[in-house]
Parts: sequence; structure tokens; C-alpha cells
Amino acid sequence: MTDPSSSSTLAEIILDGISRGAVYALVALGYTMVYGVLGMINFAHGEIFMIGMFACVYAIGLFSMAWGDHVLINLVLGVLLAMVFSAAYGYANERIAYRRLRKAHVLAPLTSAIGISTFLQYFIFLTVSKEKVQFPRYYSDFLTTHHLTLGSVEITYLRLAILGLTFLIMGGLFYLIHYTRLGIALRATAQDQLMASLVGVPVDKIIAFTFILGSALAAVAGVMVAMYTNVLVFDAGYRVGLKAFTAAILGGIGNVPGAVLGAMILGLTEALTTLQFGSEWNDVSTFAVLMLVLLLRPRGLLGERVADKV
Repeated sequence: MTDPSSSSTLAEIILDGISRGAVYALVALGYTMVYGVLGMINFAHGEIFMIGMFACVYAIGLFSMAWGDHVLINLVLGVLLAMVFSAAYGYANERIAYRRLRKAHVLAPLTSAIGISTFLQYFIFLTVSKEKVQFPRYYSDFLTTHHLTLGSVEITYLRLAILGLTFLIMGGLFYLIHYTRLGIALRATAQDQLMASLVGVPVDKIIAFTFILGSALAAVAGVMVAMYTNVLVFDAGYRVGLKAFTAAILGGIGNVPGAVLGAMILGLTEALTTLQFGSEWNDVSTFAVLMLVLLLRPRGLLGERVADKV
């Protein structure tokens, strides 16, 4: 007979893996959308994620001083402000690191993006905080201490919020890309920028919108991670950004469903590795899976289909 406790542990591990994958997916979408439209990798995207974390925490602090600790209002406004702040950085990144270098050698925008990534890390380090910053527990305790019980598995409200919000955003993104005029413009720009511009698509604005949207999604992921870990640090974006980039490659860089699939596989791999071998083996298992997939399918699990590049 199966030990009920082991079944419960496995279910909790799988749930944890899906939750991790959901966060990775939100960040990976930024990588894959930019690549789908431009054919370039935005290596500063992880730092945009980190900036969203800090922006939310400091916004909550300002709102609390202004009118008191109204949890729901302050948290929602903090998330919205973090999205706006990160989107502004994403737009600036596109203008500085990419727009003038689109026709340059491929190494030029790559080097520029890496430079901006380093600059943003140490800008936060020098101007905001050199030490770890705590996310205000007053705003996360309700979500982390209360839970819903499904059989023998307890799911915290925070995990439910992460999963629900992530899949809601993904559904909205799918609708935007496939059922709106803006989505048509995105797909046209991804397929052929020159032809898209000839038929009236404002290519520069579409590319800028891609950076803005991806950065706003990264900010949402940043707030979720900050609430889950209760700790913010200036280099937090490097690790999550690397995992999200790996997820995008695993699923097929430039493919939106592939980014989501790769993120979920990555999250589940980490969770099962933690169960069997301990968390220190997470990176080993993650990149082992990536190398195996790329050996068997060099373009990723779903590959890059031109029609779905956005």
C-alpha cells in the first residue's frame, strides 16, 4: 500500500514546482517576446524583475506613511506602481541598448544589454540598499499563514494567488496576441519588420510595447517572489533571470507556449530534485535537463514557429 504521508509530500512538491514554474514563466515571457520580435536576447530583463521587487516595497512604505496600513489598497497600488516603474526601465532599455543597434553586428546589442544589466545591479546596490531588504510581513502574512486544504495537501493563499494571477495573465496575453489588432501587429512585426512597416505597422512602437509589456510582467513576478521569500537583494534578478532564460530556451526561444512549458518543467525539476537530493543540486539538474533537451531537440521542445514567434 502507498504511504499517505509520502503521497502528500509528493503532491506538495509538485505544487511547489508548479508555483516556481509559474513565476519563471512570467519572466521567461519577457525574454521570448523580445526574441520573437527582434531576434535578440534582453540580458537586462532579470534586473527589471529585481527593480519591480524594490519598487513595490518602497511604494508600500510611502503609502503606509501617507494614509496608514490599508493592506489591500497599498498592496494593489504597490504592484501597479512596480509595473509602471519596471515598464519605464524596460522602455529605456529598448531605447538605449537596442533601437540604435538593431542593424549593428549581433554582438553590439548583446554587449550593450549585458552592460545595462551590470549597471542596474550596481545602481540599486549603491543608491538603494547594499544589504538585504525585508518585504513587510504585515502585507504577506495573511497570504502565507492561511491556507486551503485539498485532501491531504495544504495550499497557502499566496500560492493560489501566484497560480491564479499567473494563468490569468497568460490567458490575457494569449488573447492579446491572437485576437486583437495589436496582436496582429505584433505577429506581423515578428515575421517581417520591413513588410510590416510597409503596410502601416508602427514597428518602433510595437517593439517598444513588447519591452514594456515584458517588463511589467517581470515586475509582477518580482512582487510574488518578494512576498514568498520576504527578502530582497540587489542581485536577485540575476538568478531568477538566468532560470527564466533557461526555461525560454528549454521550451523553444521565441515561442510563447514553449516558454510556459519550459518554465513548468524547470520548476518541477527543481522541486523533485530538492525532494530527492537537496536544494544544492537544483542548478545541476536544471542544466542537465537543458543540455539533454538541446542534444535531442536543438531548437527546444516546441521549437520556434514563425507564426507564433511573438
